[in-house]
Amino acid sequence: MRIVYLAAGAGGMFCGSCLHDNTLAAALSKLGEDVLLVPTYTPIRTDEVDVSERRVMFGGINVYLQQKLSIFRRTPWFIDWLLDRPGLIDWLASRGMSTEATELGDITVSMLSGEEGNQRKEVAKLVHWLKHEIQPDVVHLSNAMLIGMAREIHRELKVPIVCTLSGEDIFLDKLLSPWREQAQRVLRERAGDVTAYVALNRYYAQHMGQYMNIAPEHIHVIPHGLKLDGHSEKVRPQAQREIVIGYMARICPDKGLHHLADAFVLLAQDKSLPPLVLRAAGYLGKGERKYLEQVQATLRNAGVHDHFQYLGELDRAEKIAFLQSLDIMSVPTVYHESKGLSILEAWANATPVALPEHGTFPELIADTGGGVLHTPEDPAAIAAALRSMILDLPATDEMGRRGRSAIYDRYSDEVMARRTLDLYRQLVGGECRTPAAAL
Repeated sequence: MRIVYLAAGAGGMFCGSCLHDNTLAAALSKLGEDVLLVPTYTPIRTDEVDVSERRVMFGGINVYLQQKLSIFRRTPWFIDWLLDRPGLIDWLASRGMSTEATELGDITVSMLSGEEGNQRKEVAKLVHWLKHEIQPDVVHLSNAMLIGMAREIHRELKVPIVCTLSGEDIFLDKLLSPWREQAQRVLRERAGDVTAYVALNRYYAQHMGQYMNIAPEHIHVIPHGLKLDGHSEKVRPQAQREIVIGYMARICPDKGLHHLADAFVLLAQDKSLPPLVLRAAGYLGKGERKYLEQVQATLRNAGVHDHFQYLGELDRAEKIAFLQSLDIMSVPTVYHESKGLSILEAWANATPVALPEHGTFPELIADTGGGVLHTPEDPAAIAAALRSMILDLPATDEMGRRGRSAIYDRYSDEVMARRTLDLYRQLVGGECRTPAAAL
């Protein structure tokens, strides 16, 4: 089966969606399928072997220029090709190309509008390439922000279109009015252009079904799967030592590092606990440097800054070593998490977790037994959850082992790829009809 997977790049940073898309494409290829992972906006960034194509469709430079200057909506395609070179896009992304929702309302609505938007020329180029050069059996969109492409792809190619639901509401809800309301309206209007949707968990399937007005039978839950090479169970040293609490996510308010820092201050004041260390790792954008400084100031003012380490972005080997160095991981997100990939990675290394009781986290904890839940956005509750885990390390270690067992049983890349391939085969083997969007 020839599969074209259109993946949205994240402006040069590691993101859960890029990691998911690359892992899935590689696993489908390993099963013998003909898969083209094609970046859109910017090249993707992954900490595994990058299997994506070197070309970029809907290049971020052209998308921006066609939105802002009407002349670029009529330029010859060869000029667009010059601006779509991955190296040029990467260079501009490194110079601060914005991915902030508050600055992208008009472009978002235009992109969602597809052939009716300012990027209609990009839609035409994509459809021409798919129809005359690639001729796929199925087209997979990495998230619903690409849904504007679906109508023309289906009209010209008559192939099934699959779309993964991947945290779109978090971005869309940050758009300013009137763009926020317009974007949701267009998203709902075009939901029926997609043949089937995939969500990584039941929570997000239900949430986005309501958000986009999609009937439940058109959303298929296929959990993320990890490439397990290199992950292994850590061995706790026999001698008692400091307890290492870890955070691995983007450094930003949405991910809740400030709440974890406040909780760590409370724990450090508890004399019944052994020595504690807080380690954080993850992408830090230029706009969030002041936020990290504020977190560090909180720890400094409490006299525990020497017990905090920020390790920056990590490659795959460094990430695994980091996870294996932790006794407990905590990512107290403010928003309702739709993926939780870093949690699965922690479990792959038998590291237990403490998580807020919202989003997909209750579902993951119930399925794996790999950690505990706490009240969201409450440093005292985070501290209490972590304290209970620290005071009963044998039970806490068992949580990590249960998490690891679940990952190997049902959260591997092969399981994910086989379930996705089964969905493709059902769609290709049946009539290529689009879903009724109304609930």
